[in-house]
Amino acid sequence: MAKKKLQTRPYDAAAYLKTEQDCALYLQAAIDESDGDAALVVAALVDIARARGMMHLARETGLTREGLYKALSPEGNPSFATVMKVCKSLGLKLHAEPAEA
Repeated sequence: MAKKKLQTRPYDAAAYLKTEQDCALYLQAAIDESDGDAALVVAALVDIARARGMMHLARETGLTREGLYKALSPEGNPSFATVMKVCKSLGLKLHAEPAEA
């Protein structure tokens, strides 16, 4: 009897980010797990931005769609001001708390 080939699909986090609460929890998890790696946080912002619509986000931030993609790409290095604009436009707030000792 021949084995049936396993069918898989690529995982896309953006497909599961339906509510503002989903997005906020996802971003917080990325921040918590990043261990100082900004690329992980930016990748989470990209997933959230794709879930909400990059064109809409570009309009809200005042950046071009291409500029937004470039800034949030793995090779990009967005300024903190850009990250804050993106968060504000997505309806998200960054917050700080004391690190655990």
